[in-house]
Amino acid sequence: MPELEWKALAVADLMAIVNYISDDNPDAALTLMEEIQGKVDQLTPHPKRCRSGRVEGTRELVVRPNYIVVYAENAAVVTVLRVLHAAQMWP
Repeated sequence: MPELEWKALAVADLMAIVNYISDDNPDAALTLMEEIQGKVDQLTPHPKRCRSGRVEGTRELVVRPNYIVVYAENAAVVTVLRVLHAAQMWP
């Protein structure tokens, strides 16, 4: 089973989303963060389960209709590259 790695930009994306939501609803922010982390943790046993990404060599996990986790995978590691709001331009 591959290992899981979070790039610094992905961690910064997640924290920015959580901080933005927590200004209005701290409980919702915590719930979303836990949901994203939980779904990302499920990628290691099944890294190919999500759709092909818009950028070659990536895949996209739709956490909720508005939140997408962009990742790359190989036999050794699943690398979380970005955590994006669907309204953000990607790529």
